[in-house]
Amino acid sequence: MRSIRSSVNVRRIGQIGVDAGLVALAYYLSYVLRFDEGIPPRYEDLLAHTIGFVVVMKLVVFAAFGLYSKLWRFVDQKDVEAIVKAVVVGTVVMIVALFLLSLERTDPPRGVIALDFLLTLAFITGSRFLWRGLVERPLRGPLLERAAREVLIVGAGNGGQQVAFELRRNPGLRSAPVGFVDDDPRKQGMRVAGHKVLGTTGELPRVLDDVKPDEVIIAIPSASGILRQKVVTACRGRGIPVRTLPTTFELLSGGVNLMRQVRDVQVEDVLGREPVRVELDRVGAYLRGRVVLVTGGGGSIGAELCRQIARVGPSRLVLVENAENSLFEIRRELEEERHFGRATAVLADCKDATRMREVFDEQRPSVVFHAAAYKHVPLMEENPVEAVRNNAVATRIVAAAAGEAGVERFVLVSTDKAVSPATVMGASKALAEWAVEAAQNRYKGTRYAAVRFGNVLGSSGSVVPIFRRQIAKGGPVTVTDDNMSRYFMTIPEAVQLIIRSGELATGGEVFVLEMGDPVKIVELARNMIRLAGLEPDVDIAIEVVGRRPGEKIHEELFNPGERPQPTHAEKIVSAVQPPLDPGWVESAFARIEELVYGGDAAGLAGAVAELSAERALVTTTRLEP
Repeated sequence: MRSIRSSVNVRRIGQIGVDAGLVALAYYLSYVLRFDEGIPPRYEDLLAHTIGFVVVMKLVVFAAFGLYSKLWRFVDQKDVEAIVKAVVVGTVVMIVALFLLSLERTDPPRGVIALDFLLTLAFITGSRFLWRGLVERPLRGPLLERAAREVLIVGAGNGGQQVAFELRRNPGLRSAPVGFVDDDPRKQGMRVAGHKVLGTTGELPRVLDDVKPDEVIIAIPSASGILRQKVVTACRGRGIPVRTLPTTFELLSGGVNLMRQVRDVQVEDVLGREPVRVELDRVGAYLRGRVVLVTGGGGSIGAELCRQIARVGPSRLVLVENAENSLFEIRRELEEERHFGRATAVLADCKDATRMREVFDEQRPSVVFHAAAYKHVPLMEENPVEAVRNNAVATRIVAAAAGEAGVERFVLVSTDKAVSPATVMGASKALAEWAVEAAQNRYKGTRYAAVRFGNVLGSSGSVVPIFRRQIAKGGPVTVTDDNMSRYFMTIPEAVQLIIRSGELATGGEVFVLEMGDPVKIVELARNMIRLAGLEPDVDIAIEVVGRRPGEKIHEELFNPGERPQPTHAEKIVSAVQPPLDPGWVESAFARIEELVYGGDAAGLAGAVAELSAERALVTTTRLEP
C-alpha cells in the first residue's frame, strides 16, 4: 500500500513539474510574440521579476481545481472543462495580482495577457492529451499486428472506451479494437477513443459482415437481456464468439481490472428481461450498525445474503449453519476476501428448539433472515418427514425464538412452490408461511414477513448447473416436458429484493418478487447449448424424460385466494389474503409435528395434502361475497 501511494506521489510531482515548465514557457513566449523587435527593457524586468510568482500562483489554482488528482492517460471531456476553468481563474488572479503588485507602475500589456491565456490553455490541455495518445499507442511489431485478434466493441460509453484502451495498451492481449457499435444517434459515424462507431445494434448483422471481427465484446454493464440476446444471436449465426463485461452488480462486488473481468456470455445475461437493480446502501440502511442473523448462511441464497449484508455495514453478522464446511467457507470468504471482520459463525441446527433459543439469547439479533431449507423436490418426495421437519417445523421454531428474543424484523425466504403445492417440498414451504403468519399474531413486537420467488439461476442443484454438466459430457440434456416453464432470476437479484422486502415489512406480509415472464425449460436448454458454441439437436441431443411426481407444467406466484397489491418498491408486490385463524394453525402444526416426530411418512403426506386443501377452501370461502 505504501509503495502504491509513493508511486502516485512521484507521478503527481512529475505532473506539477511539467506544468511549471509549460506555464513558465507560455508566460515567456507571450512577451516574445507580443514584441516583434525584441522585448523592451522595462518589460524584460517585469518578466524577470514576475515569472516565478506567476508559475507558483497558477499551479496553486490548478491544484485547487483538481488537475493533479488524475493520471494524464485517463483525461476526458470533463477534465478539459476543469482545465479551462482553472486557466481562466488563474489568468484573472494573475491580472489582479500583477496590477496590485506592479513595479514602478509597469503593467503587462493586454496582448501579453491574452497570449499567455491562449498559450497556457493550449500547453496544459495539449500536454495531457499528447501523453494519453502516446500511452494508448499500440506498441506492436508488424508480425504481432498481423496476428492480433480484431475485436468489435458493443457500446461506445465509458466501459467500451476503457476496453479499447486496455486492448491497445496491452500487447500481451494480442487483440486490437476495430470499431464500436452503439445505439446513441449522436455517436453514429463519429470516432470515439480513436475508433469509428460503425452502426447501431439493429445494424449489427451488416457491421459483422463488413468488419468480420474475430470476437465481439459487449461493453455495457447495464445492458438488458434482450440486447445481449440480440448480439449473441447475430454473432452465433456467423460463428463469432461473444464475451461481455460483468453486470453493474458484479463490477461493484469485484475488483477493478476491467479486462480480467471480461467473461463469456452466460445464460443469465440473455433472460430477455431487464435486470433488477436495487440501491443496496439506501434500502439496506436499516441493517447498518445492527446485529443481523442469517440461517442457512452457507447455502446459495444464505451466502449471498451474507455478502450483501456485509457491504451495508452491520455491527455484527451472525451466520447460522448446520453444514460445517459451508459455514467455514462463507466466513473465510467474508474475512479474507471481503475484509469483513465482524462475522460470528454458529454451528447449529434450526430444528433444535433449545439450541435456537440459546443462539438468540447469546447473539441478540435485531434482524433475522431465515434462509435455511431443503429445496430439492425429488429428494424431498423421497424424504417427506425430513422435508416438513426442516422446512416447516424448523421455521416455526426459529420464528418463535425470534419473537421471544424481541427481534425487530424476521424475513422468511419462501418459494413459488408454496403456491397451490403439489409436492411435499412445496407443501412444507406453505406450512412455513403459515408458521410465520401465526408468529405475527403471537409476537406483536416483531415484524414478520415472507418473500416468495421462483427458481434461482446458478444455485446449487438447480437446472442451470445440471444442464452445464450434461453439455460438458456431450449430452443428452434432459428436460421433463416440452411445455414446462419456470420463473428465473439470478442469486444477487433475488437477495437484493429479499433485503428490500425486509425494509418494507410492517408485519405479516407475504411479498412476491416480480420475475418477468416465465422461461420455457426447453428453450433454456437450447440457449445454453448455443452459448457453449454447439447446436441443439445436432451436436447435443435434448431428451424429454417425462414429469416427476407432483411436478407442475407451470409454476404460479399467487394462491387462488390471494390478491396482488403493489408496494412502494419496484418489482415487489404483496400477496393479500384473509388472515389465518391462529387456533387453526396451532392445531394444524400439532397434527403435523405428531406425525413428523412419529416418523409416519405416509400419514404425513396425506395430512399435508388435507391441510393445504382446507387452507385453500377457507381462503376462497372468505373471499366470496
